[in-house]
Amino acid sequence: MNRFVSMPRQLTTLASAAALTCLLAGCSSLEESKIDYKSASQAPTLEIPPDLTQLKRDNRYQVTGSASALASATSPATRSVNDAGTATNQAGDAKIVRNGSQRYLMVQRSADSVWEPLREFWKDNGFVLSTDQPELGIMETEWAENRAKLPQDFIRRAVGKMFDALYSTGERDRFRTRVERTDKGLEITITHRGMAEIYTSALKDQTTWSPRPADSELEIEFLRRLMLRLGGTQSSAANVANAATTPVAASSGLATDVKVTKINQLPAIEIKDGFDRAWRRLGVAIDRTGFTVEDRDRAQGVFFVRYAPPGSPDKEPGFFAKMFSSEKAIPTLAKYRIAVTSKGDVSTVQVQAADGIPETSANAEKIIKLLADEIK
Repeated sequence: MNRFVSMPRQLTTLASAAALTCLLAGCSSLEESKIDYKSASQAPTLEIPPDLTQLKRDNRYQVTGSASALASATSPATRSVNDAGTATNQAGDAKIVRNGSQRYLMVQRSADSVWEPLREFWKDNGFVLSTDQPELGIMETEWAENRAKLPQDFIRRAVGKMFDALYSTGERDRFRTRVERTDKGLEITITHRGMAEIYTSALKDQTTWSPRPADSELEIEFLRRLMLRLGGTQSSAANVANAATTPVAASSGLATDVKVTKINQLPAIEIKDGFDRAWRRLGVAIDRTGFTVEDRDRAQGVFFVRYAPPGSPDKEPGFFAKMFSSEKAIPTLAKYRIAVTSKGDVSTVQVQAADGIPETSANAEKIIKLLADEIK
C-alpha cells in the first residue's frame, strides 16, 4: 500500500459523533477564504542579503563577456510594453504588466529592498521556502495545500478546526518567484506548479501524486497581492479587478506563434517574438516545468539548468520523499544550457550541452517538446 495515502476526505464514525457533540455545544464555523495555504514544514531563520547585483556568481557557468543574471542588461532586441497604468493595476512603484496571457510585476527600486519583503510575503501566505537564492534571483516555496478548497459542509462548518487535519484536498501547490533586473527596472514573475493525488487501484486503497496543469489564476492572484504588498497598499487584493488581471483560460495546445522545428537537423522552438518577450516566455516555461535553474545570463540569452528525463533513476526525489526523509543529498542531474537567439521579431530556442556544444541526445527533443507545450 502506498505510504502516502491521502488523508480521509470524511470524518470517521467516532469523529462524527464528537462533531455532533461539538455542534450541540455551539461551536463556531470556519470563515471561507479563497486562499489559505498550509505548508508541511517549518522554515529556518533567513538572513537579509545584500543587493542582488553585488553578489558573486558561480564562475563554473561564466560566459565570456557576460553579465550577472540580475545585472543591468542590454538585450539584442527590445520590445516595449504598453500598459494603461491605472490605479487598479499599479500600487506605488509596483505595476502589473501584461504581455499576452502572461503577467509580471515591474518595480522601480533596488534589488535588496525587494528580496526581504518577498520572503515575508510568502511566509505570511502560509508557505515555507525551499529555495532562497538571491544571487540567482530565484525563490521557491515548499509544496503546500490550499485549505480553502476543502468543502465547507455542515459538519465541518460546525467543528471548525478541531478535526481539520482529517480532511485533505488531494492537491499540493508550489510557487517560484523570479526576480530579474532589466534596463527598465526589476521584473518579478510568479509561476505555479501543481500536483494531484490520484488512485492507482480499483479498490481506491493506493494513491500516487501526479502533476496537474499550472493554474494561471493563482499566479495572477499572488502577483496582485505582491503588488499591493510592495506598493504599500493595505486594501485587499480581491478588490483589484480589471483587464490587466483577468483570469486566463488554460491553453489546449501550443500558442499560435510558437512551433517546434529543426535547425541543422536538431530540435528547436521558433517563437514569433523579439528577444525580450521570448526570454520572458521561456523563463516562465522553465519555471512551470520544474527545471532546476543553476544560473542564467540574459545578455547571452542562456539558462543553465539541470534536467532528469521521466523514469530516470537520477531524477530528484518527490516532494513527499523530501518532506519526510532525513536524507538531504540530491542526485546529480544532467546539466544543459537552454539558449535563446533572436533575429528581429523571431527568436529560436535550442538545447546545448553543459559545455555549450549543441545537444544531440534524445533528451534535447524531450526538453524542447516539454518547453514548447508550456510557452504561452
